[in-house]
Amino acid sequence: MILDISHKTEYRFDEAPQYGLQQIRLTPKSQTGQAIKVWDIHFEGGQCEAIFTDYNDNLTHLISLDAGSTHLTVTSAGQVDMTDQHGIVGPHRGYAPLWLYLRDTMLTEPGKGIAALAQRLAEHDGTELEKLHALSAAIGQNVRYETGTTDSMTTAEDAIKAGVGVCQDHSHIFIAAARQSGFPARYVSGYLMMNDRIAQDATHAWAEVHIQDLGWVGFDVSNQISPDARYVRVATGLDYSDAAPISGLTFGGQNESISVDVQVQQ
Repeated sequence: MILDISHKTEYRFDEAPQYGLQQIRLTPKSQTGQAIKVWDIHFEGGQCEAIFTDYNDNLTHLISLDAGSTHLTVTSAGQVDMTDQHGIVGPHRGYAPLWLYLRDTMLTEPGKGIAALAQRLAEHDGTELEKLHALSAAIGQNVRYETGTTDSMTTAEDAIKAGVGVCQDHSHIFIAAARQSGFPARYVSGYLMMNDRIAQDATHAWAEVHIQDLGWVGFDVSNQISPDARYVRVATGLDYSDAAPISGLTFGGQNESISVDVQVQQ
């Protein structure tokens, strides 16, 4: 299945910043079951300072804001040929060692809520894969999907306490509980072709866990499935901060606004 994807992010300022620098992680990964047919990234109001592959194996563009510019527009688009791998990504790749993905982060630091989930996972009588699917189900039952209730700095523990969250929160909770149980786990940002719409206002996120004999396996807690041919992997990391499509900083400027337009279709 070939997916056609376009993603436009626009930053606007009433007054131009003195300086701005953004990291762009918007190029899908090449892997078994996911082949890039064509992919382009364009910038307006900024210029590319460097292109590199980070330690999470993400192709990254470093973009500086043009002097005096009051806007930065980043447009990425292309086609990706997808084959259903039933959520299995396979062997570990990249510069980071596998043990790194056992490390807690600020967003995935465990507390009582994570500990309780890890305990449930340990007590589950099943294979590793069955235990992890059960963990996903438990999170889905206890943390209701609801937009506008959390933000990019909401921790896994905060989302458990609130009982609501979005795909980012579901992924952080799953990752934290899996790590507490001894599984290397990581965050994935990417695209999902939805059945009821083409236009979306954000990218999607899910989690991956490294399982012996299978390698990395994906779990979308928000939709209660493992990723299929509708899911395009773009960036991975220890948590959202490592895999955010766009992240950076600006100095100066006034009244920054951001608009995002994502379209995914077959």
